Amino acid sequence: MRIGAMIGADGTKSSIDAVVQLGKDIESAGLDHVWLANIFSYDAITALTLIGRETERVRLGTAVTPTYPRHPTALAQQAMTAAAATNNRFTLGIGLSHKVVIEDMFGLSYAAPAKHMREYLSVLMPLIRGEAVSHNGEHFRVNGVALDIPGVESLPVVVAALGPQMIKLTAELADGTNTWMVGPKTMEEHIIPSFNAAGRADPEIVAGMPIVLTTKVDAAKEAIAQQLTVYGQLPSYRAMLDREGAAGPADIAIVGDENQLRGQIKRFEDMGVSDFNAAIMNVEDGAYERTLEFLGSLKGA
Repeated sequence: MRIGAMIGADGTKSSIDAVVQLGKDIESAGLDHVWLANIFSYDAITALTLIGRETERVRLGTAVTPTYPRHPTALAQQAMTAAAATNNRFTLGIGLSHKVVIEDMFGLSYAAPAKHMREYLSVLMPLIRGEAVSHNGEHFRVNGVALDIPGVESLPVVVAALGPQMIKLTAELADGTNTWMVGPKTMEEHIIPSFNAAGRADPEIVAGMPIVLTTKVDAAKEAIAQQLTVYGQLPSYRAMLDREGAAGPADIAIVGDENQLRGQIKRFEDMGVSDFNAAIMNVEDGAYERTLEFLGSLKGA
């Protein structure tokens, strides 16, 4: 199982230079992947491309880029440029976002999210494979478009697919899922079996989890509950927390000493998760650096 770290799960308040440095630090710690949230700060694909130009080995991925505000041809072009600029170390993570963002804030219709995603992938995936696209649907009409971007040999696409319908179409059209607010019980009993039931035995399963190495467990969980409150209120994440029997994000967070963290991460590996995406919660002085170093030690074990 690959182990990576996420930047920006609780908001990106750093300068762009600091974000690039975080990516370099994640590579220096020995981790496999840098994931960057795309919320209301830096464009994640652009920022990851900058990180990729200043790193050599670490993979780079969006967690996740919303589809509705971006035409699939434009997103394919941007993602393929990122892949070409980073020696094919880029993974495109996409998602629907949420009604409160897409409809209430952006003024776009969120009436048929599954249909939107099916058509989106029907345009996006052939373009990324270097094929011409002719698609006439309800949401997108794209005819005779092809992209010629030299050097793109590999560009995985993972979708923030949590519900059964989204998992089924993701298993059919994309490479896997990029999850958030999905605890171990839900991962093992819902996400992975749903991919298997859809006929996809080897999907990329990215498990995004809040995590911190600390001896002050109660205080850390209280801080996480405050920092990640919004995720417990969004319907798609709320549904995953309810499946887990969790009151909020702090209840699924991985918090504790080295043995506790090691055991819980190993549980994800044993159930078949391909990528552990650590959202390191800097809840006390030194927590981020300490947790990053620990995660790096797992790769060296």
